Amino acid sequence: MEAVTRFLEENAITEVESTLPDMTGNARGKFYPTQKFLAEKGGRIPETLLVQTVTGDWADNHYDIVDASDRDMVLKPDPNTLRLVPWANEPTAQVINDCYTVDGELHPLSCRSVLRKVLALYEKEGLKPVIAPEVEFYLIQKNTDPDYELKPAIGRSGRRETARQSYSIDAVNEFDPIIDTLYDYCEAQGLDVDTLIHETGAAQMEINFLHGDPLDLADQVFTFKRTLRETGMKHGVYATFMAKPMQVEPGSSMHIHQSLVDIETGENIFAGKEGERFSEQFYHYLGGLQKFTPNAISFFAPNVNSYRRFTPEMSAPVNMKWGIDNRTTGLRAPEAVPAATRIENRFPGADCNPYLAIAATLACGYLGLKNKLQPTKPTTDAAAEEGDAVELARTLEEALRLLEECPELREIMGSEFVEAYIGVKRAEFETFHKVISSWEREYLLLNV
Repeated sequence: MEAVTRFLEENAITEVESTLPDMTGNARGKFYPTQKFLAEKGGRIPETLLVQTVTGDWADNHYDIVDASDRDMVLKPDPNTLRLVPWANEPTAQVINDCYTVDGELHPLSCRSVLRKVLALYEKEGLKPVIAPEVEFYLIQKNTDPDYELKPAIGRSGRRETARQSYSIDAVNEFDPIIDTLYDYCEAQGLDVDTLIHETGAAQMEINFLHGDPLDLADQVFTFKRTLRETGMKHGVYATFMAKPMQVEPGSSMHIHQSLVDIETGENIFAGKEGERFSEQFYHYLGGLQKFTPNAISFFAPNVNSYRRFTPEMSAPVNMKWGIDNRTTGLRAPEAVPAATRIENRFPGADCNPYLAIAATLACGYLGLKNKLQPTKPTTDAAAEEGDAVELARTLEEALRLLEECPELREIMGSEFVEAYIGVKRAEFETFHKVISSWEREYLLLNV
């Protein structure tokens, strides 16, 4: 707590947001006066928060996973996550906690614990994963009635975008006031944002993060999502990370670039030697991604809306192929110098929990390395034009069954956690499944 105390005193902090990411990747926690926070040295919070659904309910099996007495878990602030809260009205800090059991063990249901567990497997092998996420999002007009369709936000010109504006500078400039505030907030929090571009959708953008440590980048994405939402509110618009918020616009992804570094030598082990472009470890890792991604897809597409993004005509990955600098494949090896040799996993949606999506992609690659799996040959043509059907689950329920049937991922992610995750997400699916859509009323009411 010494580093925490020093940060709070140096910045004259009067209030602390003590947070933790829940199953959906959203912030839970408590607000503290600074002296109370320091006195509690982290504090406690009910462990049932870790098995709550996005609707605020609990899974049917949650009392099989957490204690029926609704006991507390112990929070320990990670000083590496201390940041200012630039949108607060008074000097406020935020910190992300690790969750522990009362016995002093990392809590198995915490998504941060799951990522730490996967990273420990790599450390045991003398390897350090390096990742770089790319996060897409939409700026949309405020909408207080969920029965109405969403509309893209209106920029400085007063006109709504109607045409595809990929990489358009002028289209980004339409939202200059919002982007300026966003960059100011990111700088104040030390977020390693790199570039911002306009994506294909109307008022859709993508922000890239500099490559680095997986846990640190997961924390940064977690913080960035809060930051962008607050930025949007300040300027009278909503910012959304829904995978498919609008019917006629493409979905939003969170592509994850990943490579592995030898801890002793500092070298990228994916780079080939003696004239070879890629190493054997590269191919094994890639083979693991190809084999286990279908089973892990619920971590990349965790919500009922996520599966609307997986459509061939909307530039989303629907195949398990890989290619060199081929954006039509689900797995891409970008053109790069040997030291930057990496794999881009294009399956995760922007709505994913960053801790779990990063843990899952690293788990798939780890299984490939340990089992020396081999990938298919690289695809050079447009993968969607090769006559392949969608090779992924098309619903959350189907994705959960595939996870349930995979003992390898269950072991790496933690059996107790996987049971909890399936229970939470299945409860969300069943809640959604009760809703009768306008499509059903329009086409089935008098025609069946």
